[in-house]
Amino acid sequence: MGEGILRSSPRRALVTGAAGFIGSHLTDALLAAGARVRALDNFASGARENLNPAVELVVGDVRNLDSIRPAMAGVDCVFHMAALPRVMLSIERPVETDLVNVIGTLNVLIAAREAGVGRFIYAGSSSVYGEQPAMPLVETMAPNPLNPYALQKLAAEQYVRIFHRLHGMATLTLRYFNVYGPRMATEGAYVTVIGVFLREKLANRPLTINGDGEQTRDFTHVRDVVRANLAAMDCPIADGRALNIGRGRAISVKRIAAIVGGPVVYAPARPGDPRHTLADLAAARAALGWTPEIDTEDGVRELMRLAGCA
Repeated sequence: MGEGILRSSPRRALVTGAAGFIGSHLTDALLAAGARVRALDNFASGARENLNPAVELVVGDVRNLDSIRPAMAGVDCVFHMAALPRVMLSIERPVETDLVNVIGTLNVLIAAREAGVGRFIYAGSSSVYGEQPAMPLVETMAPNPLNPYALQKLAAEQYVRIFHRLHGMATLTLRYFNVYGPRMATEGAYVTVIGVFLREKLANRPLTINGDGEQTRDFTHVRDVVRANLAAMDCPIADGRALNIGRGRAISVKRIAAIVGGPVVYAPARPGDPRHTLADLAAARAALGWTPEIDTEDGVRELMRLAGCA
């Protein structure tokens, strides 16, 4: 199951946020695996050039239930990737992000249930853990969201669980840990740290480290995340639970800066960020038959080569 091969073909999958970073990679992989793929996006943050021309496109906004209902016709599995991510964006614009991340998820669940969709896979976030007294982070830990984005992802995750309990929908949440890879954003105000470092490297500027750089993250390559989603499409367990999807290794921001190379400058720590993240992967291995494959250093160096700054 962990190898990303669909058990039967063709399947009909809907990917919301399909023009985004993770959604576009998932769309490509589903097509390669023999599925028929419908894409739902409003291009608020995704890019049309990310979309595979083989997909069927429905332009719709998850905040508007009527606009997304047509996308559900004949669908076997929904992969709900659409979101307004980033911590600082949620702090500065909490209502706007809540409407997409919480109400949008609820709308997609409602539309999927109405259409009789067989399975619903939600793109969750490790941010729901917040600060915890011990590492690694295990799904049985009580959530401790530190910012509006984390709270929104937790609320949406609870809706995913409730739709299984109340309506019998086959649902799963995959809690992503710091996803990076080709097509990740390197421009704009809300870029992840690897994207910031690549942008600064290409511009021959010092790399900006927020805080002391000793904070650690479980950076997870997008190809490993996609493999987990394909495994979730057919795994026998879909009871609303959440599963960690990470590399299972913590690496400091300073170490990432050293891999990218060049001088560094320090800036104030960002509010609402946990000090450390590290995924316990036992539950994902057991439920999905999945393990990550791409080492963080190798993945960052690949990105640098693709960006022309190796």
